Amino acid sequence: MDNNLFQFVLTAFVMLIVVVNPIIIAPIFVGVTKAVEADACRSILRRAIIIAFCVALFFLLVGRMFLSYLGVSIYSFAISGGILLFVIAFPMLLGQNSSVHTPESDNIDPKDIPAAPEGDDVAIFPMAFPMLAGPGTIATVLVLAAQANNDPRFLGSLIASLAVVYLVSWLILSMSERIITRLGDNKMNIITRILGLILAAIAVQYVLNGFTGYYNFLISQK
Repeated sequence: MDNNLFQFVLTAFVMLIVVVNPIIIAPIFVGVTKAVEADACRSILRRAIIIAFCVALFFLLVGRMFLSYLGVSIYSFAISGGILLFVIAFPMLLGQNSSVHTPESDNIDPKDIPAAPEGDDVAIFPMAFPMLAGPGTIATVLVLAAQANNDPRFLGSLIASLAVVYLVSWLILSMSERIITRLGDNKMNIITRILGLILAAIAVQYVLNGFTGYYNFLISQK
């Protein structure tokens, strides 16, 4: 694996795992499934992961074509995607949950989350969307797909990274209760802040890359 491909894979994995952020989702998952039996809970999680992966994969494969049809350039999407990622990162830096993951509240206690009403499929909402495959994840996938630039090696590596991220998310969420009990609020706060700092730095870099790329494009047109 050459250096460029390795750097791309590493960046893709870090960005996706931070944006999906199963650590933050864990308390929400515990809350919405607290009245559900263990077997049903595992089924909900499995379906949520599969649905989220399929949604992200769809945007990975056809998202750039869709943007091109709308006349949106890679550079403008890199800038807007970077801004959205920073919006997600900023509350994380403050030790809070991003509103992209938890739209109703910045700090949610699992005990305060009402169990899902009978007949509602929590695997689709809120687990698959907006938590596991929300706007931040879709934006990140589109930016990374644009970076891959239709190179089969990069696209294949991106799909593999996406699959690994959702596999890790499934493992973490399947142990949600144990993780929450073991880590406690303070350690989860520290992890959230560190992940927020990493995501904020990546977001700023994408905005800078977007402006630089567009500037170079304008210069080349003269």
